[in-house]
Formats: sequence, C-alpha cells, structure tokens
Amino acid sequence: MKRIILLSLLLIVTSAAFCQNQSKSDLKNHIKLFNGKNLDGWYTFLQNRGRDIDPKNVFTVNDGMIRISGEEWGGITTNQEFENYRLIVEFKWGGKTFAPRLENARDSGILLHSVGEDGASDGIWMHSIECQVIEGGTGDFIVVGDGSKDFSITSPVASEKQGSSYVFQSKGELATINLGRINWYGRDPNWKDEINFRGSQDVEKPVGEWNKVECVVDGNEITIYLNGVLVNYTSNVKPSKGRIQIQSEGAEIFFRKVEIRQLAKK
Repeated sequence: MKRIILLSLLLIVTSAAFCQNQSKSDLKNHIKLFNGKNLDGWYTFLQNRGRDIDPKNVFTVNDGMIRISGEEWGGITTNQEFENYRLIVEFKWGGKTFAPRLENARDSGILLHSVGEDGASDGIWMHSIECQVIEGGTGDFIVVGDGSKDFSITSPVASEKQGSSYVFQSKGELATINLGRINWYGRDPNWKDEINFRGSQDVEKPVGEWNKVECVVDGNEITIYLNGVLVNYTSNVKPSKGRIQIQSEGAEIFFRKVEIRQLAKK
C-alpha cells in the first residue's frame, strides 16, 4: 500500500514538473508582437512621409486593438526579423474606406520575409512575400519583389488561371513566380474589386466579425490557414526570413492579436 502511495506521489510530482517545463517552453517560444497597449516593437512607414511620421494617426491603439485607418498608404513594420514560426493574426474590417478605393474591396495585407529598404516597392512597402488580406481574396500569395530570382515562390496550381493569376490546387502542377500572385484555392472566378464582395466558397467572415489568419513559416515553406481552413501553400520561398509588415491600403481594419510561436529549425 505504501509503495502504491509513493508511486502515485512520484507520478504527480513528475507530471507537475513536466507541465511546468512545458509551460516554460511554450512561454519561451511565444512572442506577442502586439502587447495590447502600444506599438512597441514596430515602426510606421507612410508613402511620401517616411518612417514614424503619422500626422493623421493612421496607426493607433485603443481598447486593446490596433486600428489602421487606411487613409494613407503604408504600414507598420517589426523591428525584428523572424524565421521558422507560426504567425497568428486576428483581424476584422471596419466600416471606413478612402479614395481611391472608396467603393473597392476592403484591402490590407500581411507582408512576410520583408527585406531591404523601406518603400522599395512603389515607395510604400519593403520587398516581401505577401499573405493578402482582401475581401474575397484573403490568403492569396503575392510576390512583392523586384522581379529577380531573389523573390519567388513555388506552388502546386490548377490547370486554369484566373485572369493572369495561378490558383492553388494541392495536387496540381508546380509553378514558380517572381512577381504577381497565386490565389487561394476557393477564390471566386468572378471576383470583382468591389466593396462587400462575397464569393461562393469564401472562408472569411462578414465585415465586423473577427477572422483568424495563421501563416506557418517552416523553413522555405509557407502554409496559410484562414479560420482554421488551409487555403494556400507555397515552397522554395525566397527569401525565407525577414521582418513582418501589416499594410494600410484604403480600408479601416482592426487587429486584436498578432503573435508568433517559434518553430524548431529543420
């Protein structure tokens, strides 16, 4: 009987120690990029203004949320570079839009592997690999590069394009692009760049509801999940690390969570 009690106590202590170590490990690998209070760890960049010059308060923090008004083109950028991670972002659209996209689909984006100079792309963003955030097209990949082989992705795609863009298909033929986009698998072939657009297969929730985007960066691969659904995948990604940017692009958008969970290096 004493032996059973001792074994039980040992199991309890061992289990508690394991949980404590696991908790410490999770905490170590868990990085909150948004602290709920301010934009510590980020800097702003706006077209025709530059770094940390934001007189119209395009980027603000209130009630535990980042608000990006969209009134001017630009974004917020992490001070730090990242590689091998799961990025978890929760966002919802606001009601405001601005010229020249007053009646266009609400638009933003998460730019991964951002490298080089601020504003190198159109005087607005760093060169990068974008996880598009736009009504009807959240989860599209866009290569925001310079047209060289330094910026490229390779994905299995459907045999038919949507306009000039490939469409992700898990068992399709591989295609590599240095500029342009690879649409998520369910993007409506009749997509229109108009406000409140909804496609028949859209995973994104209605305007005003929270959505969860997960970008899993594993070596030179990126997998995108939207509200728990795998919507796009690419490999042979160049570059495979860099800063993270979140765009301001004509539409009001809110973020309540931006965090990273580091993955083990391959």
